[in-house]
Amino acid sequence: MPYRRLTEDLGQRTLLSLAEVGELSLLGWAALAGIFSGKAKLKLTLDQVVKIGYESLPLALAASAFVGMVFAVQVATEFVKFGAGKYVGGIMSIAMARELGPALVGIVIAARVAASITAEIGTMEVTEQIEALQALGSNPVRYLVIPRLIACALMLPILTIAADVIGFLGGYLVGIYVVKINPNEYMETARSLMTMWDVWGGLIKTVIFGCLIAVIACYRGLKTRGGAKGVGAATTSSVVTSLVAIFIANYFLSIAFFK
Repeated sequence: MPYRRLTEDLGQRTLLSLAEVGELSLLGWAALAGIFSGKAKLKLTLDQVVKIGYESLPLALAASAFVGMVFAVQVATEFVKFGAGKYVGGIMSIAMARELGPALVGIVIAARVAASITAEIGTMEVTEQIEALQALGSNPVRYLVIPRLIACALMLPILTIAADVIGFLGGYLVGIYVVKINPNEYMETARSLMTMWDVWGGLIKTVIFGCLIAVIACYRGLKTRGGAKGVGAATTSSVVTSLVAIFIANYFLSIAFFK
């Protein structure tokens, strides 16, 4: 029966998804426990900080600048029509701090870093390098997962601060020179409407996004099977899962922080 097969297939997929969530939670918990027990390797962590943070900076800044400019064009044009152009600065600052900056950086890192982490660890898995590490007495969680988790959790907030500033400045340039908004009113409403909690809330979001990206990417890499084809499939799955997790987490965090 087609309907019965469909129901059984959906049930099996649901159970597999729940099992994966459980395994992801256990991996994340093991990594956090290792961090708080002082098992992080400094050199490996610094290497990941450079790869995840410094090398992602140009992409994050370019994306935030153009997103800020596009957002300013749309918002400023409509606000000016109704005589509310002076509020564009406040809307831009709040939007960048709460949503656009954190979400944009999360998406950029998920697309670039999650794929890299999964491909690297997945290649190690299919070539039995991880088994060799275990044979030498090294813990894969301590050696592979913890440095990437720390780097993602540390660097995403820093990248978000830079993205917020660049995105706001991009919106400022468009608002002043394209839509012809008064620059003093733009900056004044930005100072008066935005609060420090808008900034801190956005940064807390990115710490959570970074943890999700690192744990999901490492998990997919460690579960890679099937040679080069398996590495490709794991990389694609890692990016998709990370993006979906960021979108879901962003919704609930926005409600919790800013409602």
